Amino acid sequence: MALDLETLRKEMQAHLEKSGTPIFYGRHRMLDSLIQVSWDTERRPDFREFLDTAHKSGAKLIIFNQESFQLAQIDQALEDLETADFTREEKRNFETRLKQLQAYEGFTCSLQLSFAIDGGLYLFERHTDWYDSMRDIMNELEIATDPFSSEEEEEGPIGGGYFSNN
Repeated sequence: MALDLETLRKEMQAHLEKSGTPIFYGRHRMLDSLIQVSWDTERRPDFREFLDTAHKSGAKLIIFNQESFQLAQIDQALEDLETADFTREEKRNFETRLKQLQAYEGFTCSLQLSFAIDGGLYLFERHTDWYDSMRDIMNELEIATDPFSSEEEEEGPIGGGYFSNN
């Protein structure tokens, strides 16, 4: 995908404003009570088709979110890297990959359109390839620094040794 989604962001915003659809500029939250359904952007990449489906299904409000890439994300990743249990070579590899991503500061990296209806949250989402790489790095670092993700868990009774007398 293109290095920057800014052109697509402008196109989406203009289309929404022209259609008269109420737009909520925000971010959806994952709620346990809602089922999230993602639009197949591989086979149907046109956001207009998604919005047409939203209108036909009775959606009254579209949530629009855009994210610009910030160096703070790289700073956080570099900080997490310091405490990660990696070899020196692995750390250098991560640092190199992260420093390459600095060139994208300020670029639009993620776009989301969504609507909620009948207990479901319907989502159209586009990311740049380089942002997907950044998220992959962040996930790898999260796993490496999470004290609860250890594969060497203590053996013992499930539930930490608490048993019911019932």
